[in-house]
Amino acid sequence: MIFGYSTNAFVKFPLTEALEKIADLGFDGVEIMGDRPHLYPPDFGPEDIDRLKAVLRRRGLRVTNINSFTLFAVGDTYLPSWIEPQAERRQIRIHHTRDSLQMAAALGCRSISVPPGGPLGDLSRKTAMALFHAGLDQVVPLAEELGVRVLVEPEPGLLMENTAQFKEFIRDIRSPLVGINFDIGHFFCAGEDPRTAFEELYQWVGHMHIEDIAPSRRHHHLIAGQGAIAFRTLFAAMARLGYGHDISLELYPYVDTPEQAGRESRDFLLPLFKEAGLL
Repeated sequence: MIFGYSTNAFVKFPLTEALEKIADLGFDGVEIMGDRPHLYPPDFGPEDIDRLKAVLRRRGLRVTNINSFTLFAVGDTYLPSWIEPQAERRQIRIHHTRDSLQMAAALGCRSISVPPGGPLGDLSRKTAMALFHAGLDQVVPLAEELGVRVLVEPEPGLLMENTAQFKEFIRDIRSPLVGINFDIGHFFCAGEDPRTAFEELYQWVGHMHIEDIAPSRRHHHLIAGQGAIAFRTLFAAMARLGYGHDISLELYPYVDTPEQAGRESRDFLLPLFKEAGLL
């Protein structure tokens, strides 16, 4: 297991500078934001990728995941989505996901994370789920060709936000290259115990996001140790089940103090990882 830090906390810095700062903090891995101002695929040609790979090699960083959730380059946090009524809008999301798979393969990264649909709006769940599956059908063959996993990330307020909704979705998926990016805090915000949710979804987990959440369960990522997440019990379950994929710290609210937030979280979490036998 590699413990990384997501560059989406470093949006005030160019990507290469963000990588340097993450390495200086002592992280072995990095999740790269697959969007502007970092790794938006249309902005990167072969020479840019080579330079990026050189920085990663020099600093000894492994790319834990390409975070392809947001689309600020042409939209916002959630849109364009997989389930918008307009076909051309859905196609933007599909093309971005395919481009992100190519980018992950070029960097030797084993997964990308994607949003779980989007806000439902006036759509029924049945219609939205059909649109989501139709979009994935245009993405999965490339994922299988490249050997890169597409990991859906449930989030409060979107098409899929809890264990039951993800299981409803995954039962119709036949490709082993589709799984879940398990965000610990999101399940807590959805009213679930992250440990119980992890145990129920374990077979599909290909990567994890970690952060803390306040006791109110409001969806706002906090420095680890400042909220109510029961990390010890979750980590014990992960160790018992033999979790071996990577974990990325995701602290995008701390764009003004990403190094301090990362350092405090790492100092809090590393002893717990070691205590559980995960590192």
